[in-house]
Amino acid sequence: MSPMKLCVPGERLCSTEDCIPGTGTYLRHGYIFASLAGYVLRKNEGEELPVISVVRETETQLLPDVGAIVTCKVTSINPRFAKVHILYVGSTPLKDRFRGTIRREDVRATEKDKVETHKSFRPGDIVLAKVISLGDVQSNYLLTTAENELGVVVAHSEAGAQMVPISWCEMQCPRTHAKEFRKVARVQPEYLQA
Repeated sequence: MSPMKLCVPGERLCSTEDCIPGTGTYLRHGYIFASLAGYVLRKNEGEELPVISVVRETETQLLPDVGAIVTCKVTSINPRFAKVHILYVGSTPLKDRFRGTIRREDVRATEKDKVETHKSFRPGDIVLAKVISLGDVQSNYLLTTAENELGVVVAHSEAGAQMVPISWCEMQCPRTHAKEFRKVARVQPEYLQA
């Protein structure tokens, strides 16, 4: 299947000898024109000529908003912050990639000065966080995990096994029984699937 062609209002699509006009189109001087911006769609609906129509993209892009709970993947860490890619807003997956930053002082609510980023997150961890500041083209969204319900929800050990939380600050590998430090999220019962 060929990729769908984009069109703009007023663009000539084809002759009335080739197609029958459908939704999002109009006739003028024997030609079919687009009446709105969108994708050109040709369908054979039992007639001798295909019906040509213009459809808009129905999905609107969801953007992370201040106060929204987001699911993200840690891409890199340094002593001052962790960089993440935002994957979901609530339970809705994002089509575009958004970057976020969790600063050291936003990791937990208490003892902020004692937080060590490498003891809270590791690259590859899946984290629940809350948006505290909007980003723009140049900057990242600022995120926080300073609530009990926020933090690492999925982590893999160096042996490659998915780790199990054993406290609010540690996870353990079921294969090697090695313990690693993380800022662990206390997952709410409504988010657990049976």
